[in-house]
Amino acid sequence: MSKPLSIGVAGLGTVGAGVLKLLAENGDIVAARAGRPVTVGAVSARTKGRDRGVALDGLRWHDDPVALAADPGVDVVVELIGGSDGPARALVEAALAAGKPVVTANKALLAVHGAAIAEMAEARGVPLAFEAAVAGGIPAIKGLREGLAANRLKRVAGILNGTCNYILTTMREQGREFGDVLEEAQALGYAEADPSFDIDGVDAAHKLAILAALAFGRPVDFGAVHVEGIREVTAMDIAFAGELGYRIKLLGIAGRDEAGISARVHPCMVPVAAPIARVDGVFNAVVAEGDFVGRVMLEGRGAGAGPTASAVVADLIDIARGRHTPVWGGALDAAPAVAMERHRGAYYLRLMVLDRPGVIADVTGILRDQAISLESMLQRGRAPGEAVPVVLTTHDCEEAAMRAALDRIAGLDAVLEKPALIRIEAL
Repeated sequence: MSKPLSIGVAGLGTVGAGVLKLLAENGDIVAARAGRPVTVGAVSARTKGRDRGVALDGLRWHDDPVALAADPGVDVVVELIGGSDGPARALVEAALAAGKPVVTANKALLAVHGAAIAEMAEARGVPLAFEAAVAGGIPAIKGLREGLAANRLKRVAGILNGTCNYILTTMREQGREFGDVLEEAQALGYAEADPSFDIDGVDAAHKLAILAALAFGRPVDFGAVHVEGIREVTAMDIAFAGELGYRIKLLGIAGRDEAGISARVHPCMVPVAAPIARVDGVFNAVVAEGDFVGRVMLEGRGAGAGPTASAVVADLIDIARGRHTPVWGGALDAAPAVAMERHRGAYYLRLMVLDRPGVIADVTGILRDQAISLESMLQRGRAPGEAVPVVLTTHDCEEAAMRAALDRIAGLDAVLEKPALIRIEAL
């Protein structure tokens, strides 16, 4: 068998320890599939003495992660530190400058600096692999870049954050409110102490920016992704969604048409019959649509030590075998980004209004003025002079028109709180 591939792992948290464990337990399988052993030669982490549940005996230790790039015994650098800047970025750039392949699970780094890092890797002819950066153990990167390489992709979408999917699933199944379920998710370890990146949609947007770059052959453009989170989704909206035949999911959706490329992350109502509507709990899913293959969906665990380590080691096997795919799949496309205001689709609106004559006429008059037509309306019971929910669904219209209508509707004195808006997607 050929000379072992020696790796240096920077970051020994959940995923880093998972990589060491996987290589220790499945080393024979990995060696057979890689054509040579894949061994850990050096590591780096913030704290040396901590018990991580894996043996570090005999491994070279570097207090400075950037030193891994200069270690002559390291063939491939595995960056599992995280963060869009700081030590993670410095390590990746140093490794590429030294001509060493990089494997990373760092979606924030790739979303923010991916274009420059990819340019650096390709200028030096060095592999940059990042299967673990999107959807954990789901082979979404390989699926888009290799399995669907013969297709022109029209759309890529998915449930890209397990924390949000767990919260929305639990809210639906138990009829509980967002804040209550978030606290439970934190206690169970499904949400961070500061959950903002997850629940505000930023984590999913990082991943979508990477998927859009792969799907449409464009530089990563995180700034072009429209981002909304799930803080404002209520148990009432989830219940109404069920009555209307939908489930609410936080989706990342990127598409291409004659106007350019759009990318957006926000809560969506999807039909209960859609396969993605049945992806619950902490699971992720990625859907791609190609001109010849049609629609393909991959589902699995999107985070955690085992699934993410699986994706990291799959990249290491490719490097050991000498398989090297261009970072974004070939020549880059200069198609423009399409602003969210130009999105067309159907909408769910929930208004809390005073139950008095003329209110519905005022609301529908505003929608008429913006050329927005209604598909359905729900109103439960009567409570004269008190607040009641009114639910409207629309036919397809432009986002800009809907926003203009909502601003006017929110200004009506009979509308007692900010209108709830959720986009309807037929995935």
